[in-house]
Amino acid sequence: MADAFAAFAAADKTSKDEEFKEDLNRILICPDCKEDPPNLVEEYSSGDMVCASCGLVLDRIIDTRSEWRTFSGDDNGNEDPSRVGDAPNLMIDGDQLQTSIAFDGKGAKNLAHLQNKITQDKGTKALLQAYRDIQALTDSINTGTQVANTAKHIFKMVDDNKALKGKSQEAIVAGCIFIACRQTGVPRTFREIYGLTKVSKKEIGRVFKLLEAFLQKMGGEDKVAKATGYSQQYQAKGSTTADELCIRFCSALSFRNPVRVESIARRLTERSSEVSDLAGRSPLSVAAACIYMAAHLVGEPRSYKAIAAVSNVSDGTVKTAYRYLYAAKDTVLTKEVFPEELFDDVLAKADKVPAA
Repeated sequence: MADAFAAFAAADKTSKDEEFKEDLNRILICPDCKEDPPNLVEEYSSGDMVCASCGLVLDRIIDTRSEWRTFSGDDNGNEDPSRVGDAPNLMIDGDQLQTSIAFDGKGAKNLAHLQNKITQDKGTKALLQAYRDIQALTDSINTGTQVANTAKHIFKMVDDNKALKGKSQEAIVAGCIFIACRQTGVPRTFREIYGLTKVSKKEIGRVFKLLEAFLQKMGGEDKVAKATGYSQQYQAKGSTTADELCIRFCSALSFRNPVRVESIARRLTERSSEVSDLAGRSPLSVAAACIYMAAHLVGEPRSYKAIAAVSNVSDGTVKTAYRYLYAAKDTVLTKEVFPEELFDDVLAKADKVPAA
């Protein structure tokens, strides 16, 4: 009896295996195109198996992928590609899993205000406000995400260690953006940060010195997070040079060949350090004068006014710097600086550069 039951169970198992076994010899082919191998596309959004050649729907399919969706964009009629919600913000302390009450109706507004008082402390609110300010300011000058994340990271370090006590949040934000621009290779001058944040250049300089000392002290400690592109070891850098400014100024002047103008201008700035009259001048004015000369050498001249608007100096300052550069053109326009095999056209136009 037991043997008969075991045989029946084995037979039943065999029949089940055969029943659910996929026949790999069967190929789904479009009856209209009859292409072999078939050109089929699985459209998970509609749940159809479609022939890519003629568009005929051949079969229904089931999306077996994980379905972890959020519906935050449904109210706006937008397609929400997020499947797991927002990633945790490493710049904010806490679990970040609170439920927010929407501002919809009088009663909901009162509940939202009460919830904000309960769930968010004063420090977190100040930190979020600083992050919003940094993001808005960096977006306004198109510095990119890396600068914004680095500035936020520096601000978080200052806030965690309670450093720079007595300094306003606006001044600390300005200093963080200034250092972040330098560390990521897109330096800005004190004047440009002043125009961006309306914090005085003197105050930005003071905060910069304090931040630099703080970051050098913190550079070797484990408290420096590796979550952003910010380097764990702070690298102190010198002041912004005219060579670094030429790249950005040339891009803003819309030259037909900006790479050529930039290359010539940067070579001129490197050589201008030997011109005694330009030694003590601002890198903004030196870069503007070199771009003015480079534009004429390439054959795409720009006016003093146009270059002054981009470099954020007066056109009189550009004229004065160019007058000193023109007086030393025999020193800067040499074969050592501009090899003939690469810049033969530049040396040929050296005598046609307009006088100051």
